[in-house]
Amino acid sequence: MLVNCVVYRQGLKVADIGLDGIGAHLGQPDTFVWVALRNAGDEELAVVQQAFGLHELAVEDARHGHQRPKIEEYGDMVFTVVHLVEYGPTDQLAVGEVAIFVGPNYVVSVRNRSSQGFLGVRERCEREPHLLRQGAGFVFYALMDAVVDRYFPFVDALESEIESIEEQIFEPGAARSNIQQLYDVKRRLMVLRHAVVPLLDAAGKLHGGRVPQVCVATQDYFRDVVDHLQRINGTLDTLRDTIGTAIQVNLSMVAIEESETTKRLAAWAGIFAVATAFVGIWGMNFTHMPELHWTYGYPLALGVITGVCVLMYRRFRRSGWL
Repeated sequence: MLVNCVVYRQGLKVADIGLDGIGAHLGQPDTFVWVALRNAGDEELAVVQQAFGLHELAVEDARHGHQRPKIEEYGDMVFTVVHLVEYGPTDQLAVGEVAIFVGPNYVVSVRNRSSQGFLGVRERCEREPHLLRQGAGFVFYALMDAVVDRYFPFVDALESEIESIEEQIFEPGAARSNIQQLYDVKRRLMVLRHAVVPLLDAAGKLHGGRVPQVCVATQDYFRDVVDHLQRINGTLDTLRDTIGTAIQVNLSMVAIEESETTKRLAAWAGIFAVATAFVGIWGMNFTHMPELHWTYGYPLALGVITGVCVLMYRRFRRSGWL
C-alpha cells in the first residue's frame, strides 16, 4: 500500500501526490519526490520502477524481501536494505526490513513485515528545511539514522537482563534456570548482530573516499550513523563475551552442586556401610561366636554401631560433606 508520496522543492513541502503524478515533478529543478510504501504489491513496485527508472535487480530484492542488510550502487542510484527489529506477539524479537532506493531526485522506501512507520522521520525532516534542502541524500540519512537509533533500546534491555541474571548466578538451585535465560538472551543478541554487523560493513562506503554522488553533501552525517553502529556492535561483542562467561560460571555451579550431592550420598553410604559390616559380623550363625550368649551383648552391639555411626557423621559434618 502507498503510505504517502510527497514533492519537496528547496527543502519545503510542495504537495501530496499520487503515484501517477510523479512524472510531472521529476524534471523540475531543486525538486525531489519522497515515496513511502508498505508491503508493496507487484503493481505498485512496477509503477514506481517505471517512474524512477529503478534497476530491475534492486526491485526484485525489494519484492522478495528477506535480504541481508546491504548497500549497493546501480549507476546514480543507491539501493539499501536495513533490518527493522521489534517485539513480536510472544515478546520475541521479530525482524522486518525496509528497502530504500535513492537517486538524485527521489527517495523510495519499501517497508515489509514491520509495524514501525517513518512518519516521525518525515516530520523531523520537514521541521529542518535548511537540511532538507540538501535533497534526497539527507532523507536517506534520516531514514538510516532512525533505524539505527531504534536498535539502542534493545541493546539496553539486553544489558539490563544480563545484569539481572548475573545477580542470581550464585543462588543455590538457580543455575539451570539461569542457563536457559542466558541462551534466550543470546538468541536475541544474535538477531541484533545480524542486523548491525552487515550494515556496519556496508555503511563505510557512504563517507570518506569515493562515495555515491547522492551522498556527497551528507557524508558527514553518515559518519555519525557509522559511529552509532560501531558503538552498538562493540556493546554487542561485550555482551556476547559476558554471556559466554556467565554460561561457563553457571555450568560450573551445576557441577559444584552435583559434586555436593555426590559427597552427601557417599558420606551416608559410608555410615551405613559400617553399620552393615557390624550387623553382618554379629549376625553370623556360629555357636562359638564371642559374646553370643552374653546378657549385655545385644545392647553393646547396638551401642557400638550407634557410636561408630555418630563418630563418622561428626567427621563428615566437620569436613563439609554433610
